[in-house]
Amino acid sequence: MEQVLSDVKILDLSWYITGPYCAKILADYGADIIKVEKPGEGDPARAMGPFHNDEPHPEKSGLFLHLNTNKRGITLNLKSKTGKKIIKELVSDVDILINSFSPGVMERLGLSFDELIKINPKLVMTSISNFGQTGPYRDYKSNDLISYAMGGSMLSTGIPSREPVNLARNIKMYECGWLAATATLGVWMGTYRDGIGDHIDFSIMEALSGSTDRRSAQLLGYNYCGNASPRLDPKNLRRFFIPTNVFPVKDDWVLPSIVPARWPAFAKALGRPELVKDPRFKDISDTSKAQDLDDIFREWIGDKDKEEVCSEMQSLGSAVTPINTPADIMNSEHFKERGFWVEIDHPATGKLTYPGAPIDMSDGGFAIRRPAPLLGQYNQEVYENLGYTKEDLITLRGQKVI
Repeated sequence: MEQVLSDVKILDLSWYITGPYCAKILADYGADIIKVEKPGEGDPARAMGPFHNDEPHPEKSGLFLHLNTNKRGITLNLKSKTGKKIIKELVSDVDILINSFSPGVMERLGLSFDELIKINPKLVMTSISNFGQTGPYRDYKSNDLISYAMGGSMLSTGIPSREPVNLARNIKMYECGWLAATATLGVWMGTYRDGIGDHIDFSIMEALSGSTDRRSAQLLGYNYCGNASPRLDPKNLRRFFIPTNVFPVKDDWVLPSIVPARWPAFAKALGRPELVKDPRFKDISDTSKAQDLDDIFREWIGDKDKEEVCSEMQSLGSAVTPINTPADIMNSEHFKERGFWVEIDHPATGKLTYPGAPIDMSDGGFAIRRPAPLLGQYNQEVYENLGYTKEDLITLRGQKVI
């Protein structure tokens, strides 16, 4: 199958989440990616759950299996002299190199961009790090929690009278994977046109500081007003428009989200169009009147289930959603009809269902060509393509190079 990135060759030296997700996006749309892992251990994500059937195993990590579809995996000791030689041989025939080592590691290995560009003048190298390749923080350690706290957004989450708290983990690492993939493709297109390689210094912290997830708005707010973003009481899930709560129904919960333009539709769906002229609700952002509308909505809900509530509301142009469980999402008729979920057969886990295309294209888009690789699964294929014989591979294994 010909895909939009079928002609792109990538060397993936990344691990954990951000770098592998960046590479996965490109792989799922056709790029031929060789993933390099440490012999005997592999990507540390192999040791992170959830695990298939709750059995910790390096080939059964749901995180690793999801982040590395469509990649060909090899093992290679980058600290060995032969390992460095092999990396340079691989670099000579790729378009893009993605790495997520700490700043200075590639230079100490003799694999800096300045060295690799001599081998491949058209190389695009994306270096993903916590704080960038330069600056006072370049050697600081970080993770999703640290990034959230250091970036300023944690200050605005949690109960006002208590300490700041984190939100769901790893969301920001996935967001940065998307941003890194976008940056990589943009630079690669320029290289493809001009024939000049380039180095992308991708700082997770800087990417998050300019993201739409509150940070950019908060930083701009500080620049204009000098105020830190306040922590608002989370007991009201919808803080700016009423109704302000999630509501219990017969089988679960529902959440209405009513903006001013949709207020007449919501009132009509309740069978109470006269509420639009009710002085209590002249301004639906006035949360002091929230309890009144909450009571009206609860009365309308009655003994309905969540699908009944939401289908009736949505059919009349009012935004209301069920609070779905993972099972609800997996069995959603909407996602089934669109073919979002894909089944992948992996030798260690058998057939499992995975999230599919994040972007749907009419032709040449997302496709699963192979499951995530077993550790070292493609050693023979990749190394023989470089000219190494089976006897050479036996020797390299004995020397712990692969």
